[in-house]
Amino acid sequence: MGLYDALFEPVQVGPVTIRNRIVRSPHGTGLSGEALIAYHEARGRGGVGMSTIEATSVHPLAPGRLQLWNDSCLPLLSELAGRIRATGMKLFLQLYHPGAGYAAEAGMPEHWSASAVPNPMAGVVPIAMTQAMIDDVVAHFAQAARRCRDAGLDGVDIHASSGYLLHEFLSPALNKRSDGYGGSFENRLRFLNEVIEAVREAVNGSEFAVGVRLPNEDHVPGGISASDSARIAAAIDAQSDYISLHMGAYWRFHKLIAPADDPLGVEMPANEVIAPGLNSPVMVVGRIMTLDHAQHIVTSGAAQMVSMVRALIADPNLVNKARNAQEHRIRPCIGTNMGCVGQLMTRGQISCVVNHTAAKEDQLSFDPEDRAAEPKRIFVVGGGPAGLEFARAAALRGHDVELHEAAQRLGGQVAIAASAPHRADVGAIVSWLADEVDALGARIHLNSPVEVGQIENTAPDEVVLATGTTPRSDGFQLSTPGAPVPGFGQPHVYTSWDFFGVGAPPRLVGPAVVYDDTGSFEAISVADVLLAAGLSVTLVSRFDGIGTSLPYPPVTAGAARERLYGGDFDFIGGHYLRAIHDDSVEIGVLFTERSRRLQAGLVVMVGYNEPNRELADDLAEAGMACHLIGDVRGRNSILSAIHAGAALGRTI
Repeated sequence: MGLYDALFEPVQVGPVTIRNRIVRSPHGTGLSGEALIAYHEARGRGGVGMSTIEATSVHPLAPGRLQLWNDSCLPLLSELAGRIRATGMKLFLQLYHPGAGYAAEAGMPEHWSASAVPNPMAGVVPIAMTQAMIDDVVAHFAQAARRCRDAGLDGVDIHASSGYLLHEFLSPALNKRSDGYGGSFENRLRFLNEVIEAVREAVNGSEFAVGVRLPNEDHVPGGISASDSARIAAAIDAQSDYISLHMGAYWRFHKLIAPADDPLGVEMPANEVIAPGLNSPVMVVGRIMTLDHAQHIVTSGAAQMVSMVRALIADPNLVNKARNAQEHRIRPCIGTNMGCVGQLMTRGQISCVVNHTAAKEDQLSFDPEDRAAEPKRIFVVGGGPAGLEFARAAALRGHDVELHEAAQRLGGQVAIAASAPHRADVGAIVSWLADEVDALGARIHLNSPVEVGQIENTAPDEVVLATGTTPRSDGFQLSTPGAPVPGFGQPHVYTSWDFFGVGAPPRLVGPAVVYDDTGSFEAISVADVLLAAGLSVTLVSRFDGIGTSLPYPPVTAGAARERLYGGDFDFIGGHYLRAIHDDSVEIGVLFTERSRRLQAGLVVMVGYNEPNRELADDLAEAGMACHLIGDVRGRNSILSAIHAGAALGRTI
């Protein structure tokens, strides 16, 4: 028997047979046309059993890119269905109406909901729907399902979760109606029942599946609990070909896409209240990142289908690699949310921190497929994520790669970050890259500082510098770039690196003040360490919030914010450091006379690092060309480091 045999058993979803238990529940991509097709097609070729196209509005008064409310959607859906069918993967589409949960600036003419209760996503007081509006939306759900069937898709997923319209009717916190659609459990369920019935009637007689996504726990105060969801699921069980369970709503955004701060399988405790006793197959999601975990879920009977969306963004070939006993070759998701949903919410299109080809499948293969026309000897300095990613891509293309790392271990700043509380997952990518580079035959030298003479003696064809950055020790802060912070050199003033095994251990005397000049996860991690040590912590920042520089903080820093505020912690935004004293810190508001003192037995300055460009300057003086990638270019991002390494490795 194989290691993951249970995952490779087919599962029957109504009239549709899905080839295995690894599926992809719907998620936003920001893609359209060929890019959208190629994205799903890559996962189909990679062996996934079923994929669901993202939540797509059924109604013209809740517009989206794909117009399911008229036949203009059919050409794209038909091509998409045909291309996916050739891979053997089944293709569904999620039908929804956003209700009040739709950004006001996105052009929606008006917001409809069960009642006049605003959604945090929009902040608009919606219109409580009339019977005519309800009937209209029910009809549009049915017509949209018919179009999906006519286009050749295998099924639809009716979205009654995430705080959108159908969820708003189900929730006692959001549904304040006194008519036949509000009040009692049966009344709140009526709208969803009518939608399911209309959809089934529209696709009647065809080999077409109809599933429903429900909230397992919505984290809206006074909303739907796991026991409430169990009652809803039991009520619609006979009408559903499968039931998909999903946590959260915009009241607690990060629970919709749990970051690495949350435990693996974070949604399973709620699911275990709902799934027992259901006859329909159950689909589960929520930080299920490994095949071992998925296998356990299926063999234990906790669910019949396991959605691994982010893991399959990171590596679309995950299923095939597992089937071929190559699970060690699966590129790991590290759960930061900075590439996928973070980029979707800030730039309108998903990406992936660890996979620079994600959402570019119409342009790039997952791994380089070409061989270098002229293999070169390449000298790489720096074994962080940029250097390792470059070395892997270059070695795959046939180059002779030699990599030197000054430290005792590979990983650079990512290895440092992985030692912080709640951040261990980020280290998985550098461990994987190190194994890959070693397996490809690249020569790796640790404890190996590099000087110009060594490179000259080696005489490589190309030199790549991924030398990263180190903390500044000159008291610099961005608010006052012309002068250092008075008192920065005192012995109780530290950098973030001092808390993660670089240098002598700090003397932990509270209370602690952490000054955050960058708005990244660095200050969060320092605060976590200090709180765990029992110190009272005040985080002061020139920004107005915690983690402000991260891509879309509600999903990247939301869990961390909750954790910090739940401890002996305070936050002061919009301030800078005026001076550091023996037992206190003076802070102020720039361009005002506002000043205050905070007691401080320990001070941590989290600021801009100094790019390690000395070797680049020495090479320039010696007349030797080199390529700079990663943080040495002045950035501070694992995403940009990995992407830069991958891009150069494919072109050099």
